[in-house]
Amino acid sequence: MPTLYLVATPIGNLEDITLRALRILREVKLIAAEDTRTSRVLLQHFQINTPLISYHEHNKLIRLDTIFQTLETGDVALISDAGTPAISDPGYELVREAIARGYSVVPIPGANAIACALIASGLPTDGYVYLGFLPKKQSARRALLESVRTERRTLVCYESPHRLADTLGLIAAVMGADRPVCVAREMTKRFEEFYRATASEAQQHFSQENPKGEITLVIGGAPALGQWDRLRVIDELERLLAAGESLSNAAKAVAAASGWKKSAVYELGLQDD
Repeated sequence: MPTLYLVATPIGNLEDITLRALRILREVKLIAAEDTRTSRVLLQHFQINTPLISYHEHNKLIRLDTIFQTLETGDVALISDAGTPAISDPGYELVREAIARGYSVVPIPGANAIACALIASGLPTDGYVYLGFLPKKQSARRALLESVRTERRTLVCYESPHRLADTLGLIAAVMGADRPVCVAREMTKRFEEFYRATASEAQQHFSQENPKGEITLVIGGAPALGQWDRLRVIDELERLLAAGESLSNAAKAVAAASGWKKSAVYELGLQDD
């Protein structure tokens, strides 16, 4: 039975491709790539001449016939622009249909931005939640962050450089100014950077800098209940109120970060008035 291979490719440095991946890309009858222009650079570098077609968000459904016609007689490889295919990239429908039709689906592991950022972040790796690409609209981003503000596991997501500072500000407002974060930028490339700080420190840093390139954002999980003392809760509440947050929103954010109940934090805010 022919096989659909899900082949991980480098996220920057071309040396990060495996020997097995190179062999598979040479042996299959067809390679389906998210962007053929990007993939040709990789294939030409390693002198791979396998036929190549595009398979991206806008043509993924009409390409299914071509791919399955090829699978009737030989193997096919799916690759993305960078990293592991089918993770926040086209591929889910193809994998699901291949399984439904009885074809073998085999992953060829390799580079992955999520794993790279996570292990270099210095934040806990024993459990994490992947959020994908954060929403473009600020209101939707805030809503998503609020939905995971009490999550104890580390959070990992992708963000655009021009929205980074705003997102870090939202993290500080929703999850607490001292929530630890790691901004992983341009991983494996020449200007690779891991900026580790609190959300408020990172927001200030990237507000003054114009970050570029691919960014993976790692956010520390919510602290254990009862971790903050009363003085720390008051200080953070006052900071958010001074920044213009309503007492209700500020109390919600501090409660999520501190482990206190929102009602108790809100009461502190009323006493402070």
